[in-house]
Amino acid sequence: MTDSPAYVPPKVWKWDSESGGRFAKINRPIAGATQDKDLPVGEHALQLYSLATPNGVKVTVLLEELLAIGKQDAEYDAWLINIGEGDQFGSGFVAANPNSKIPALVDHSTSPPTRVFESGAILVYLAEKYDAFLPKDPAARAECMSWLFWQMGSAPYLGGGFGHFYAYAPEKYEYPINRFAMEVKRQLDVLDRNLADRAYLGGDEYTIADMATFPWYGGLVQGKLYEAGEFLDVGSYANVLRWTSEIQERPAVKRGQRVNKAWGDEALRVPERHSASDLD
Repeated sequence: MTDSPAYVPPKVWKWDSESGGRFAKINRPIAGATQDKDLPVGEHALQLYSLATPNGVKVTVLLEELLAIGKQDAEYDAWLINIGEGDQFGSGFVAANPNSKIPALVDHSTSPPTRVFESGAILVYLAEKYDAFLPKDPAARAECMSWLFWQMGSAPYLGGGFGHFYAYAPEKYEYPINRFAMEVKRQLDVLDRNLADRAYLGGDEYTIADMATFPWYGGLVQGKLYEAGEFLDVGSYANVLRWTSEIQERPAVKRGQRVNKAWGDEALRVPERHSASDLD
């Protein structure tokens, strides 16, 4: 308990101090570049600028899956964007993604080059470009897209909501932790019920919906996010655990998880990838 008076929001909010705990130094209420810094460009048509967070892993998993099924023109260069150091505010990155969030993709096979930002948009762009991992049947496609957009709308409650207040906020408060823990458990229940009678999110076919959802919710039940497994009783979601385990065994998934990773086990780090041999 605390005797501090309750916080009363000002009539007009103003940014006058850093806030945000661990990420305070990169949080700000304005957009745009803070430094002039061009993006590097490698030899392949696809240039990815990213970090191996769940949102970044979505895209590297898809690229590795495309290569695994023989789409050789999906070869790519993956450049490290260190968000803790503010790389996302360089002028070149802001030109690729005005929202200054990873990942960002630039496709140099078009003239002029095509920029794609937001992880879900990148997944759809690549799936359509290479005609893979996105069902052709209208009903199956709609189901896939529904789960893809479910993930895009739900994950902020897991990351910026639960993850922030549980793991990163400078102070722990009961209300936001309970509020977002309840929502994350509801989301896990949504997934668990859906996966009770189907192999993958959309049915029998492995799609970009699974690739989008696995790094977040699979990572959560694997104990990779926020050390929150026991707190959220993730072991009770048997169908999510089964789905996670099966996806984790895919070789392309294992490769994709290593790309743009700059922490953890040194043997699993591949901060930048410019050819398949970088993952050997």
